[in-house]
Amino acid sequence: DQEGGRVQRLRSGASLLPAARAYGALHDRQGGRYAEAVSRAAGWLMASELRALGMDLSFAPVLDLDSGCSGVIGDRAFHGTPAVASRLAGAFAAGMHGAGMRAVGKHFPGHGSVRGDSHLLLPEDERPIDEIRDRDLLPFARLAGPQRDAGGAFVDALMTAHVRYSSVDSLPPTYSSYWLQQELRTRIGFSGAIISDDLSMQGAADLGDMGSRVDAALDAGCELLLVCNDRPAAIAALERLSQRGRLAPDCDWSRLAPFAVGQGPPADVASWALSVARELVSAD
Repeated sequence: DQEGGRVQRLRSGASLLPAARAYGALHDRQGGRYAEAVSRAAGWLMASELRALGMDLSFAPVLDLDSGCSGVIGDRAFHGTPAVASRLAGAFAAGMHGAGMRAVGKHFPGHGSVRGDSHLLLPEDERPIDEIRDRDLLPFARLAGPQRDAGGAFVDALMTAHVRYSSVDSLPPTYSSYWLQQELRTRIGFSGAIISDDLSMQGAADLGDMGSRVDAALDAGCELLLVCNDRPAAIAALERLSQRGRLAPDCDWSRLAPFAVGQGPPADVASWALSVARELVSAD
């Protein structure tokens, strides 16, 4: 998670990027073209630095909307307006692609309209599906649909939200074939990889032990499962994956193989870091 702001796991030796809301504020002050250029440069800088360190992937950009009620999303979102959030997140993704890194949008189908923190509980969103489609789902549909922007403004993978959309399905998207198959694969037309959010979070705990969570996420359509900060749970997840034949070399890696890009080129990160950092400081 190298988004910038409060969610930036690597700090020492890396450029400190602002939270995504800074690009939205820049958009409102100085216009979309300039804000998109800065967002694109920040995406390139982040991805270039990670690649120079031998890292293949960052879970960014955030496609959630800033609806003014979610503390856990809040300034991690680019904007509260779907069209603006889509353009700024798309520009960030284009910068990542320019550095040779795939982009991962999150948290499908939108985590920005609930107050609860899914690290601590399973939040509930009671809105009807049409309202979610008309607002929260728009950035996902624009950046994850079958028509890919020639300039790189699209995402290659999506991470699920641990939120219960109770008027749509009793299961959160991580465990919901409705959300992942009917809504994402069929209606939106997404063909990339689906990644679960951390299965050790409390928002994912309703299904019981880690083996049950792994089963439900795989059956719903997740292809990469995150289990973070809990070694026994990670071991339990690996054991269940092994039992199901979902560890290499037995599983189908076709959607995940493109994400392994290896060591990045010796890009001149330092000069870019200085120029981009100046722009970002003035934007924040």
